[in-house]
Amino acid sequence: MTMNIFRFLGDMAHLASILILLLKINQSRSAAGISFKSQALYLLVFVTRYPDLFYKFFSVYNTVYMKAFFLASSGWICYAMQLRFKATWDPKLDTLRVEYLLAPCSILAILLCDKYTPAEILWTFSILLEAVAILPQLFQLTRTGEAETITSHYLFALGAYRGLYLLNWLYRGLVEGHKVEVIAVLAGMVQTGLYCDFFYVYFTKVMKGKKFQLPA
Repeated sequence: MTMNIFRFLGDMAHLASILILLLKINQSRSAAGISFKSQALYLLVFVTRYPDLFYKFFSVYNTVYMKAFFLASSGWICYAMQLRFKATWDPKLDTLRVEYLLAPCSILAILLCDKYTPAEILWTFSILLEAVAILPQLFQLTRTGEAETITSHYLFALGAYRGLYLLNWLYRGLVEGHKVEVIAVLAGMVQTGLYCDFFYVYFTKVMKGKKFQLPA
């Protein structure tokens, strides 16, 4: 994939979201307010999207930053939440049934992939799953009704990443003349739409120095 301003800014937002989450967990020594199910789904997204990490080198930016860092950081976050700081994660709040996300994504990946090859099916699955991987986190947020400021910054950066990547896919197709990746565009629209309520509260409260709290 060629670089454009939307892809670069999206990558930076994605990087920022992970660094914020790592900072939150390490500084507070706690995983409170974070959905382990969402983090496990994101790890699965990266595992299924980047199998070529182990046999093909594209560039330092693509291989080291895009692939190795995201895989390693997601793996560490899951490890920390389940082992180092497991006592701070409340499974009673993290209750969305992920099988209801995994099953449709698996079926649609087989039906919608461009080519019936393992790599293409896995890539399509990862795109579809990434669109809904945030749902356990958002569902947990609706249960608690509030979030720490640093957690809200993490979610904002993650949402910004998806919105910018949606613009990246559109720019590639409409301006650069590449094939429009319909699945990626639709998945980006779905995930960006899921963030609408969150963005509204973030801009009306957190950006004004108030605590992130959902309307009663």
